[in-house]
Amino acid sequence: MSEFGRGGRAFLWLAEVGSTNDWAKQQARENPDLLLGATWMVAERQTAGRGRFGNKWQSARGNLFASLLLKPDRPAAECAQLSFVAALAVGDMIGRFAPGVSIRLKWPNDVLADGRKIAGILLESETGPDGQPAWLVIGIGVNLASFPEKLPAISLAALGVDPPVPFDRAGGGAGALECLDDMFSKWYEVWRTGGFAPIREAWLARAEGLGRRIRVRLANEEIQGVFRDIDDTGALVLGLPGGATRSVAAGEVNF
Repeated sequence: MSEFGRGGRAFLWLAEVGSTNDWAKQQARENPDLLLGATWMVAERQTAGRGRFGNKWQSARGNLFASLLLKPDRPAAECAQLSFVAALAVGDMIGRFAPGVSIRLKWPNDVLADGRKIAGILLESETGPDGQPAWLVIGIGVNLASFPEKLPAISLAALGVDPPVPFDRAGGGAGALECLDDMFSKWYEVWRTGGFAPIREAWLARAEGLGRRIRVRLANEEIQGVFRDIDDTGALVLGLPGGATRSVAAGEVNF
């Protein structure tokens, strides 16, 4: 398998799909030739979009719904680091169109604009016969034109920014996805050649809540502490009373 960018990138588009992640996973199983490069799959509308923990992702037209299918040929723990790569890329993309807006990253995979959620990321994979990920799907949803008003969210349009089209099918390269592809390619190369350390450093520089007291909801409990760091695996390091620390691999952070 060629690394991202070396085998070229393809862009597939559908007017409507249940979930771009589910579509990408189906394509990975049925069309292994797609894994020779990297393929973006984008839909104008999703009818069954979802985020982490099965949460429904609102999928109004005019927003960006895309999934990147690729095969990094790395162990599962390293592939999980691409959540942070994607967050940096999404943050850069939003910053390109809204340079005056404060862009911060919320552990583990949300992007905030002026303190409100503007994008989410969902990684999914399938294990191959060798025990390594056979492929990886990185699902990305960005609120370009609208957002669910019941949530503490925001869109580029609500920030007073004329939102770009999600995907420029005319081939002009002015769409949000084309910009995201450029940004992801840049950060993926940093990760491929330098490992997680430079990604971790760049992510921490934009981390929301670092040094503050936070609540983390886990599957069966909720814990509180000070957001100290993320470790070499991307786990959140939480400072507890008495000076102890606890690493959290997966959870939902509230400030």
